[in-house]
Amino acid sequence: MNITREQVDALNAVVTVAVTKEDYKQKVDKVLQDYRKNASIPGFRKGAVPMSLIQKQYGKAVLLDEVNKILQTSLNDYLVEEKLDILGNPLPKVTEDFNWDADDYSFEFELGLAPEFTVDLGAKNKVVKYNITADDKMLDEQIERIQKQYGKLVSKEKSEEGDDIRGTFTNEEKGINNNVTISSDIFKTKTVGKKFLGKKVGDVVTISTKGLFDDDHKLMDYLKVGHDDVHGLDVEVNFTIDEINTTEKAELNQELFDKLFGEGVVTSVEQLKEKIKEDAEQQFASQADQKFLNDVTESLIENTKFDLPAEFLVKWLQTAGETPLTPEQAEEEYKKSENGLRYQLIEGKVINENGLQITFDDLKAYTAEVIKKQMAQFGQLNPTDEDVDGIVARVLSNKDEVKRLSEQVMSEKMLNLFKEKVKFKTKDVTYQDFIKEMYGE
Repeated sequence: MNITREQVDALNAVVTVAVTKEDYKQKVDKVLQDYRKNASIPGFRKGAVPMSLIQKQYGKAVLLDEVNKILQTSLNDYLVEEKLDILGNPLPKVTEDFNWDADDYSFEFELGLAPEFTVDLGAKNKVVKYNITADDKMLDEQIERIQKQYGKLVSKEKSEEGDDIRGTFTNEEKGINNNVTISSDIFKTKTVGKKFLGKKVGDVVTISTKGLFDDDHKLMDYLKVGHDDVHGLDVEVNFTIDEINTTEKAELNQELFDKLFGEGVVTSVEQLKEKIKEDAEQQFASQADQKFLNDVTESLIENTKFDLPAEFLVKWLQTAGETPLTPEQAEEEYKKSENGLRYQLIEGKVINENGLQITFDDLKAYTAEVIKKQMAQFGQLNPTDEDVDGIVARVLSNKDEVKRLSEQVMSEKMLNLFKEKVKFKTKDVTYQDFIKEMYGE
């Protein structure tokens, strides 16, 4: 067997695999001999069927199968030995007049090669890393929500200012149907808020969505409208009242503090604010990190220039999936996936050049932290190491979970690397301002 490669250009090559009779004859003969031993053909004893009959009936199929196995093995070994970094899979070149009756065969495969490029993490860019702070207004609002949450709920017949009004926003044309609890002070103007006062269960209040809130993004929460639809949305929605309740706020005392954070952890309103601020900013940090990671990713894709074997990849996409694609469909699919492929190549180079590897200890430690956080949400603040280790073992016995958690660990390693090596500006913002920055407004 002989394998040669023709370099078409930097991104494309053709590999030719020459298979001779000596390469496959022994394998084919062995398979046919096994067929003969087990063949049951009328008129012949088992094992006594003439080889000529076996050859006539099974020879061509066995030949094709054995040659294909040789091709797959030899081509894969060649790619490994030559250390060729290919994209997609080798594509066999179709030969219309291929002669399977010959003794020797020649097969050609097209290769799409990964490009050579460099990734400059320290290059100039426009990436901003946000530091989200919990301001006094947010802290006061959170404390009030806590007092209401742990307060005593009292049902009412008529609504007054400050009451919780549960009901459903609807608009058939826009497909709006969302059950939510509101109060009269959530709206941008007092005029709208007054429409909800003095109402009873079963009453319907009709309002316009235009300028309903001080921030149109709130329509996403209260009406479950998509982000692309919220700006300038100008329709009427009905709010059908289901319940009217008022809350006698819980007192800010030691009993409430212990209920929230455990006995003696918080002993004053000042400490309560500090704890809320700390917890909130930890959550905000995760959101800010995710945006930073996304923004660095986009910057790297934009600023790391290299060509791809686009023509080859479009051709490969036509047969890569379960359902064959037309050339037009494959072209469209390539356009959709091009940036993802570019980042996969960039990410792979960053990982290799910076030695980012995931060890089993990394995976266990990360999984344990995830589990502890989940347990804390359900009030289990101090689980034993034995309990956590048992859950970790069960989680990591699931291959899908291992894959998902491994991706998260690598994402965290990439994030830490970017924080260390990428040049960025830091900007302090409130959470409300961060949301506006998130959506580019």
